[in-house]
Amino acid sequence: MCGIAGTYGFGADTEGIARRMSSALAHRGPDGEGLFVDGETGLAHRRLAIIGREHGAQPMTTADGRYTIVYNGETYNYLALRAELEELGHVFRTDSDTEVLLEAHAEWGTAAYDRFNGMFAFAIHDATTGTITLARDHFGIKPLYYWIDPATEAGAAPRIVFGSEIRSLLAAKVFEAAPDDRAVYRYLKFRVQDDDSRTFFAGVNRLMSGEILEIRPDGTDVSSFTRLKEELREIAARPSRPYDEKVVDEYRERFQESVRLRLQSEVPVGTSLSGGLDSSAVAAVIARQLREQPGDEGFSAVGSRQNTFSAVFPNSSNDEERYVDALLEDYQGQVTPHKITPKPGAFLEDLHDFVRTQEEPIISTGPYAQYAVMRVASQHVTVLLDGQGADEMMAGYNPYFYVYLRQLRRQKRFKELASEMVGSRDILRKLARTKFSGRTSVPIEALLNSGFVAEHSGEKVTSVQDDLKERLIEDTFRASLPSLLRYEDKNTMRFSIEGRVPFVDKELLKFLFSLDESAIIHDGWNKRILREAMDGILPDMISKRRNKIGFTTPEGEWFRSIAPQLRDIFASQSFASRPYFDAPSVLALFDDYIAHPENHGTLMFWRLLNVELWMRTFFDDAEGATRALGGSADEAALAAAPAPAALASAPAVEEEVVPKSDYVANPDKQLDLVSEADGHSWRRLPLQTALVARGDDIVRIARERVEAFASSLPADVVPDGAPWYFVISEKIIAISQNRSWFTWEIKPRRSAKVLSRFVSRTPAGIGLGDPTTMELAIREVGLPRVVAASAVGAAGKVVGKRGLFYEVVGANVRAIDGPTPYSAFPSNVSAKLPPKDPDQVSAQISAAIRAADIPDALKKSFVGTVVMDANDIGRNVLGSDVATSNDVLEATFADNPLGQGRQRTPLAILVDLGTASSR
Repeated sequence: MCGIAGTYGFGADTEGIARRMSSALAHRGPDGEGLFVDGETGLAHRRLAIIGREHGAQPMTTADGRYTIVYNGETYNYLALRAELEELGHVFRTDSDTEVLLEAHAEWGTAAYDRFNGMFAFAIHDATTGTITLARDHFGIKPLYYWIDPATEAGAAPRIVFGSEIRSLLAAKVFEAAPDDRAVYRYLKFRVQDDDSRTFFAGVNRLMSGEILEIRPDGTDVSSFTRLKEELREIAARPSRPYDEKVVDEYRERFQESVRLRLQSEVPVGTSLSGGLDSSAVAAVIARQLREQPGDEGFSAVGSRQNTFSAVFPNSSNDEERYVDALLEDYQGQVTPHKITPKPGAFLEDLHDFVRTQEEPIISTGPYAQYAVMRVASQHVTVLLDGQGADEMMAGYNPYFYVYLRQLRRQKRFKELASEMVGSRDILRKLARTKFSGRTSVPIEALLNSGFVAEHSGEKVTSVQDDLKERLIEDTFRASLPSLLRYEDKNTMRFSIEGRVPFVDKELLKFLFSLDESAIIHDGWNKRILREAMDGILPDMISKRRNKIGFTTPEGEWFRSIAPQLRDIFASQSFASRPYFDAPSVLALFDDYIAHPENHGTLMFWRLLNVELWMRTFFDDAEGATRALGGSADEAALAAAPAPAALASAPAVEEEVVPKSDYVANPDKQLDLVSEADGHSWRRLPLQTALVARGDDIVRIARERVEAFASSLPADVVPDGAPWYFVISEKIIAISQNRSWFTWEIKPRRSAKVLSRFVSRTPAGIGLGDPTTMELAIREVGLPRVVAASAVGAAGKVVGKRGLFYEVVGANVRAIDGPTPYSAFPSNVSAKLPPKDPDQVSAQISAAIRAADIPDALKKSFVGTVVMDANDIGRNVLGSDVATSNDVLEATFADNPLGQGRQRTPLAILVDLGTASSR
């Protein structure tokens, strides 16, 4: 079956709510008919029976009427369980695995679930106790979501909806859909999703792998029904089996059995074939069996020839067609191939439906390749097998090599470490090339709203760094595989087929963990046991291929081709109005991507884009929201719906800034300060400005801003005759002088990258701790001087004397500023040199102010202009045309009254109010 939905605690309206929820599951399963609702329990189900199709109607109830089940998935060891239950006296009315699960629960309760081997999500109602038990399989292959009314009183019947899809919960209309900002932040910042129970929808949770949710009349409880993770750790702690040919043979047999079990079906079965080792292994095992034992009953669902479905991208960087062709040539009599060629134009047309299908943001556009394949596969088969999960179980990604090398070092297995480093030298070289590629990485915080970042700054994501098997457990159950399984389920169900994953098998995983890590990584090769088990079954060019691409789109190439359409989204009013983004920064970075695509990756752009389209799909557009909820439209109407609605554009707006009066302090700052330098009271009046750009006339800006300040000046804000100064941040002078650059415009040399690592960063400023600012320092004073200053600075730290670096390198380098994510655009994504000739600029600004249209009394009390470099930990006068000492002026800005964030107040009127006695 494909969809389950349910309600609890709604009284007489239970059936109506369940039917609305079920409407959201439309087109979810090959059995287009078959909507079932149990009016008493509120359990709803859109039928898809793969095992026992003719007799698996749901909801299904035990003969005594006590237990009722709705079930999504398959349990592959159901025949063995059925035989055991028959011995215990259970009588079966159907041939389906659904009834086996139901009777197993009746016999053993929730203890039965750990005995199931397969993929499942189900709900079982106990009419005697009034309890509903929800369960999700060991790996979380099948999804299960729920919402619990937070207003439910303690001890009262809980108000709950649950279902296989989030849309079924939204369709119940018992709560208002809203985004979960924490999930959005973690996705944008750390690229994570599906790693805990919270979804992207506020209040909607997912049942995690191996968990049950018991819904009782007096409350709810979430717990685990399995010790699988603990078992794996226990197995890993035991002495490992020696790796030899017998182990390889046993793994081959176990893997072939896992594939065979997943071919149980009364509907046609095919294979998703990417050309990678994993999916190729699945397809080759089936093809080989069809060749050698064509009458094997276990493979009957495949037919006489295996249908394979491959996404190919001719002439692109990630095209795997030659690998697909190699396997097809070896098994040409046993395979009927189907090649799909997704294109960026089709991607744009499908984007609205693709985002709607996924329900939550995903890591990249890669799953679209699978989406396109599933659409074609649905015309030929009902079940599709693929290689998902092998990477997480057998170290399929490069970071696993680094984890294993650290493990060997921790365990002091230096001989093996040396051997693995030699074997992994090409991978280590790739890491080094990436590190020193010259591509500038822009921190995501610089592209996000500062308030949003501050609210979630405490969020952290950690991963296991020096224990390979522990890392595999982490990635299998939390960090990596869950998100892949989610998009696979969404894609398959969108096109009414069932996806099955032979590698994701608990017995297969337990066997792997009984072996030494060398069965997984050896001499720089990952998936060692799978490669050797497939010797003679797969072409060598597949089993011995080094590079991994996988089932994904050529995202970089696509983005370059559809950049104008994507830019429309980033430039839209909708995008700028979100509480998440710093729209000007995103647009500036994307414009540079359009001009210099080789300097940027696309993953960060995709995450920003995905969040925006997800918000439009599920929260903005009423018509789009109806489509997202399934609605009453049929498939033809959905296909005809204008997908470009997700790409609608409008003029960009400037970053929203809270307006501030010229005559009050910035938030959380004082207006007046008593200086420790001279004992005077000083009034600091921050002035907001528009963004300053390269080439702007800073003298004109200063004059006009002082005129605006004076035009409505209240009495006593600047007392008659009180000396006053015009203070200007060095940042905007440098910007206007073309001495500020976007970080992506600066190409740091290798020495800048190395030297920047030895510089301490502070919350108030990045200093030279970024390769871009270190590069500017080298350009300003030369590499020899920077190296000499670094040596002196390091020596000074040893003897407890700090600041020697800047004494040697000079004040100009001290004034170099790097990107600060909390600052206003463009300072959050730029690095700059100090302003040129700040004394001369001060004199020019002062002359303009004295000629400005302001009252004569103000002109007479005006002292002059000060160029100030200030932040939360220090301040430095870089230039002025006044006689007042720098120490006195710097002390007036001791609390950084202009702010360190996005106040956009780079100018100030500084008034000397004198001492208390003088007033």
